[in-house]
Amino acid sequence: MCSAMVKKFQEARALLGRVEYQRGHIEEALRVFDGINISALTPEMKKSVVRKVSQQKPRPHSSSLTMPFHSVTILMETIYLKSLALYDLGKFEGIEPQLLFTSFSHLFRTTLNITPTKFGFAEAARECSAILDIVESAAPEGLPSNFGNDCNLNETICRAVELLPELWKLGGFPLETISSYRRALVSNWNLDAKTIAKLQKEFAVFLLYSGCEAEPPKLRCQLDGLFVPQNNLEEAILLLLILLVKFNLKRIERDATVMHHLTFALSVSGQLKPLARQFEALLPGLLDNREWLYNVALCYLASGDDLTALNLLRRVLKSGEDSNSLKELLLASKVCGEDYAHAGEGVLYARRALANQHGGCDQMEVVAGRLLGISLSNLARYATTDIERAAQQHEALEVLANAGKKMHSRDFGTIYSLSLENAVQRKLDTAARYAKKLLKLEVGSELKTWLLIARIMSAQKRYEDAECIVDAALDQAGKWSQGDLLQTKAKIQIAHGQFRKAIETYTQLLALIQLRAKSFGAGISVLQVGTHSLKFVRIL
Repeated sequence: MCSAMVKKFQEARALLGRVEYQRGHIEEALRVFDGINISALTPEMKKSVVRKVSQQKPRPHSSSLTMPFHSVTILMETIYLKSLALYDLGKFEGIEPQLLFTSFSHLFRTTLNITPTKFGFAEAARECSAILDIVESAAPEGLPSNFGNDCNLNETICRAVELLPELWKLGGFPLETISSYRRALVSNWNLDAKTIAKLQKEFAVFLLYSGCEAEPPKLRCQLDGLFVPQNNLEEAILLLLILLVKFNLKRIERDATVMHHLTFALSVSGQLKPLARQFEALLPGLLDNREWLYNVALCYLASGDDLTALNLLRRVLKSGEDSNSLKELLLASKVCGEDYAHAGEGVLYARRALANQHGGCDQMEVVAGRLLGISLSNLARYATTDIERAAQQHEALEVLANAGKKMHSRDFGTIYSLSLENAVQRKLDTAARYAKKLLKLEVGSELKTWLLIARIMSAQKRYEDAECIVDAALDQAGKWSQGDLLQTKAKIQIAHGQFRKAIETYTQLLALIQLRAKSFGAGISVLQVGTHSLKFVRIL
């Protein structure tokens, strides 16, 4: 059979397979497609694509030896349909592929020793990749912008570019998935802006949540000063930032979930100030104004800029406006309650939050009560008269006790605040009772509870018991969490008059600080002295 006859025969099989696939006869379509020797036709397909890309006209004497471009289009579509058919066979009847992957992928690999290749995903991906291999070898610099003006091949190529990462993903091949996403975004496939944005978002989401760490991208041309991400997190952040720029330039439709993913990524990386700047750069309308202010305030609060966070929250809560914004009221009360200078304002916000409950969530009411108690306690320190101080301290204990009863003494934060406030007011037996109850409920998992019990016992002049508590906590704490414990132990030894032991303890603390400085960089302190630690000065 002559070459021309073979080509006609292969083209006829391709058309027949397309008809069978469109009728829903997947297995029959695959049998037809398998009879087409694509690898034998690949060299001529490449030559035809090269001629089309360069806009060369076929010579009369060679036209019979070269595959017509419309035949290439049909065969490329055949490869794509074959990958779709394999994809369809890789699904269980009535089960979505994503559910199949997430639920059974691990079972297939470990228990049954069956790979997703058996279900067609990997084979489908290889077929789909063959399309891109042909085009890349024919046009290594990418397709010209006018390539798809007069042919259907460009549409098939774009569909293959979209499908390939999904096939590798469903097959359980994360490294191949990442590679195919990079291939789709780096090479020029004449994709429209909407498709590119879709791929960028899907790729960023996969990088963030797949749990697979890939090698950093190796770009073919890297300009001086060009940022090249070094890990999954950086690459995902870069993609999401590019999408935000496109939103702001109105090149694509806005998608609020992009900001949610970016918030997660920058929060994980600890870049809260840059996250705040990204929120501030958003054009109006992408987020509700109240939500925008709340998120920016959270960013500044997490980065340690409490005053900026408070000023943003005040914009939401000013003059009684939006007084039902419960989460903003609670956050503002928390910020103010931890700052003695704004404790009075924190009391007002907490009272407004309690007043806006109206039979709402008990947990939120407990949180509001706890914040009110903390703010009243801090406000009492600045009372001008003993009567005023006593009234504020009494109310602080009362609201904290009511909050504890509301949750049947199961809210750990409230129990801790109750113990701490009783200790500050020198009601040490009551403080010790709450602290021991909390230690039991937490099963000894919280370092601050161990410290609270030790300091209460030290205030009761039970120095040996206090030191035993610290030693027990040191046995359970990790090395980098021992700084506060060693500092407390040294203070207890000084209070007990054991100065030599205190010097030895401080020596251990100094060695720990030096070791951490070498391990994590100079300037990182082991000691974390917060608001509650300042109160402990009054207990010891």
